Amino acid sequence: MMTENAPPFGLEEDVLKQAARWFGDGKKVAIATVVKTWGSSPRPVGSQLVVNEDSSFVGSVSGGCIEGAVVTEALDIMTSGMPKLLSFGVSDAMAWEVGLACGGEIEVFVERLEI
Repeated sequence: MMTENAPPFGLEEDVLKQAARWFGDGKKVAIATVVKTWGSSPRPVGSQLVVNEDSSFVGSVSGGCIEGAVVTEALDIMTSGMPKLLSFGVSDAMAWEVGLACGGEIEVFVERLEI
């Protein structure tokens, strides 16, 4: 997966501007948004990641393998048009492996960008 120059954490407006640029260029785009967290989560509710049809992405919803899974789902959602609520949860023992610092749960809503 290729990443664009991601904005510093907290600059979600830049993430949405990139989504608008890709969409304006005629690319398929999906937006992932953190909608719920419990326990440890590196990114707060409202954090976003946008993905285009070329697998390029900007932003962050967590890190580790969670973002890889979100990008994969986003590519499917661009084709199907069916949004999904993704849930990820890990024990403290597995936390570092998947990018959640001390265990916890995160829910991410992924949808295709449409007018």
